[in-house]
Amino acid sequence: MKKLDQFILKSFVGPFIAILLVVIFILMMQFLWLYIDELVGKGLSFKVILEFLGWGSVTLIPLSLPLATLLASMMTLGTLGENNELLAIKAAGISLRRVLVPLVCASAVISVGAFFISNDLIPIAYNKIFTLRDDIGRTKEEIKIPTGTFYDGIDGYVLRVDTRDDETGMMYGVMVYNHTGNKGNTSLTLADSAMMKMTADKKALTFTLFSGENYEETNTRKFRDTTLQLQKIDFERQSLVIPLENYAFQKSEDTRFDDEVKSMNLKQLEHSQDSIGGLATITREEQLTSLRTGRAFRYNEQLDTARQSGIRSNFDYNVLESDSGFDEEIRVREKAINSVNEYISTLTTFSRETYHYTFLLRRIDVEILKKFALSLACFIFFFIGAPLGALIRKGGLGTPAIISVLFFVLYWVIDITGTKLANDGAVTAAAGVFISSYVLFPIGIFLTYKAINDSSILNMDKVGAIIKKIRNAVLGRIRKTRIVFMGTPEFAVASLDALVSNGYNVVGVVTVADKASGRGLKIHESPVKKYAASHNIPVLQPVSLKDPEFLESLKGWNADLFVVVAFRMLPEAVWGMPRLGTFNLHAALLPQYRGAAPINWAVINGDHMTGVTTFMIDGGMDTGHIIYREQCRILDTDTAGDVHDKLMETGAKVVVQTVDSIIDKNIELRLQKSFIQGSEVLRPAPKLTRELCHIDWNGSTRHIYNLIRGLSPYPAAYTELVAEGKEPVQLKIFFGTQVTGDDYMKMLAENSMEAPAPGTVLSDGRTYLAITTADGAISITDLQLAGKKRMDVKDFLIGFRDPGSYATTAGTSPVL
Repeated sequence: MKKLDQFILKSFVGPFIAILLVVIFILMMQFLWLYIDELVGKGLSFKVILEFLGWGSVTLIPLSLPLATLLASMMTLGTLGENNELLAIKAAGISLRRVLVPLVCASAVISVGAFFISNDLIPIAYNKIFTLRDDIGRTKEEIKIPTGTFYDGIDGYVLRVDTRDDETGMMYGVMVYNHTGNKGNTSLTLADSAMMKMTADKKALTFTLFSGENYEETNTRKFRDTTLQLQKIDFERQSLVIPLENYAFQKSEDTRFDDEVKSMNLKQLEHSQDSIGGLATITREEQLTSLRTGRAFRYNEQLDTARQSGIRSNFDYNVLESDSGFDEEIRVREKAINSVNEYISTLTTFSRETYHYTFLLRRIDVEILKKFALSLACFIFFFIGAPLGALIRKGGLGTPAIISVLFFVLYWVIDITGTKLANDGAVTAAAGVFISSYVLFPIGIFLTYKAINDSSILNMDKVGAIIKKIRNAVLGRIRKTRIVFMGTPEFAVASLDALVSNGYNVVGVVTVADKASGRGLKIHESPVKKYAASHNIPVLQPVSLKDPEFLESLKGWNADLFVVVAFRMLPEAVWGMPRLGTFNLHAALLPQYRGAAPINWAVINGDHMTGVTTFMIDGGMDTGHIIYREQCRILDTDTAGDVHDKLMETGAKVVVQTVDSIIDKNIELRLQKSFIQGSEVLRPAPKLTRELCHIDWNGSTRHIYNLIRGLSPYPAAYTELVAEGKEPVQLKIFFGTQVTGDDYMKMLAENSMEAPAPGTVLSDGRTYLAITTADGAISITDLQLAGKKRMDVKDFLIGFRDPGSYATTAGTSPVL
């Protein structure tokens, strides 16, 4: 066994045993509370009570094992996750599936052990419990004579005591009626005081009476003779011995409940099932035979008129009108009623006898299956507890205990409900016994799948979107905020789709006018217009945002809120129109990168963090009060297109969040300058120019690499390649890698160069094409030659001969 397996098993076995003992103890307290009335007041020895509770705790093992397995597995994986041990194991290349292998083996051993406990030990425990309960039930309660009342707890005697000295045990004002002769109140003993003592074997009670009288009425004649003689005897001291029965606990030597269903193992249950099934079959056949041969089904020949050869004589209806005919009719009807009652009695007997056997067979079927259901429950609970522990990453008895109890209560309620339904015959035995497994098994599969794939149990974003959609649908009947969306490119479509999908009332869309482009001057529609048309949303496409006709149409939509994403600067006549105002989604963390190309400039400047911002539009360029900001990381390999896609998705969520807050009037507007930290310098995001795109190779490798990423895929950085005697050709560069240090020196050696000038082309003609910079080179991996398709460098070099003969022209991009 590997050390990892030993470590995991040790982490599991200890908590499992401890939790099992704790759970058994807790359930035993409930067991004691259930039977406390049967134990108290019987004078039972501590040994008897301990034996009763011991066998009772054994019967609780089937209920304790699943909970112990669930909680121990959750605590084990939760502790590993909380201490980052599980993270370290995964970092070492060991999957969660491999981590669970020793625990799966342990749970399998527990399941097998649970079966043998349920089959071999539990029946013995129930037999002992039933026998002890019967012995305890036959034991009478201890004699405790109250003061001031008549006490009839002793067979054949009624006693009364006025007062008692608690220190000495002396009783005063004692009255004893002797009813052992079954002659009523004919024998009475009065004493000034008395002492009571029970023999050690609890078979007799001795009263020592002081200063009293005996009164007894005698009658030697017949009981009807009321001439009774009264006999009075005075005494100073007298002993009265009262025999007792069943006041001492007598333990049975042999168990007497072997025939109970819970006291049988699998072999005995199958034998009983076969025997009772045979009796049920015999009883059913006997009853059916009795029914078939009953008087109601016997053939009455005289009623079969088909056997008559002909009509012998006409029926005389006058007979019915005579007295004798009326009496005959009554006799016939009474005979019919008696026949029906006899048949009903026969059916009732048949139903009662068959139900008795059917009920016993159902109970046996249920008990047989429950022995297997317990093992299956332990196994299923492991596949619930272990994945939950790995997902919640909480150890100890806090969160795991709460979750475990909730699952266990669910299992317990379903299990007892299914068992009761199966015993009553409402469902089959298999359905009733395994219904808890039917419910919990899919949960275990789902949680195990989530844990192995290291994904969250619920996607809260989707859940939140569904909740918002439902809420908006409900509130829409009362308050339907009218929204106008303004946007143009694909970046804006995600936000528009989020609003529509979440049930917001988008009454119209404003986008740019259609433009003719290309060789055929084909009309191209904006992505926002295409989406609006597919969802039957009205569209306005003004050439000028100050056009009176456009303003009138926009006002006619009677909008409450304008949402702007990637659109033009709005005049005040537009953004000041709705009652809730106009907000814009900006693809940067304002106040940084105000302008038209924030995504590109964040990558060009080598930032590692960007984001989106929603703000209320005012008269300035991206200067309004900020509503929400959401950060997004920029990886070293991300292009502007990659960041665009990330921010498009993030921005859609923030737009929905902002609209929701504005409708609920739950927003906090903050000045942009409050986000400026210390001496932070604000960077603008102006439009991208052609001069910026033309690479000047005199810059550093890092700067040129960021420039290429920041301009990819559009408008794309480019350089011009020129060879002697040929016209310069434009080469767009979409991506490349930095070549510095030893890699750069190796590349120079392959090209037989030592210190080439920036802009020199390096290539082996097959696998790479690089251009030198001020401190290294850029190895181009994704490019497009003018008039050609975009392709990778290997495909490009197949058709581009002698690349080393080319040089680059001077660029116009800034040099850093």
